[in-house]
Amino acid sequence: MYDHIGLKVKDLDASARFYSAALGALGHEVGAGDETIVGIGPKGAPGLWLGGDAKLAHSLLHLAFAADSHAAVDAFYREGLKAGGRDNGKPGLRKDYSPTYYAAFLLDPDGNNVEAVCLK
Repeated sequence: MYDHIGLKVKDLDASARFYSAALGALGHEVGAGDETIVGIGPKGAPGLWLGGDAKLAHSLLHLAFAADSHAAVDAFYREGLKAGGRDNGKPGLRKDYSPTYYAAFLLDPDGNNVEAVCLK
């Protein structure tokens, strides 16, 4: 359905560090950008665009990224915390969602709820 998503972020450097670390654990990479915008996604196909906006008060989105394995979800959580994310739900099964819903949740530097989920 979606070609790409654009997020305004207060601190582009902090957000780029967070997303490149957390999503790098899921196989994504920084693919384009300059001092005002950063694109992250699969090699050659950035789908998440971060645009700096120092006047941003806050942003409260929920973004869920697909992971290929439980280990990838764990790595997303671990690397995201190291890069400045805040815990919003440790990796684990969410049986209230479905019997195979394995996910972890982090708050990014702007307070967005960012999730990695594996349905296997």
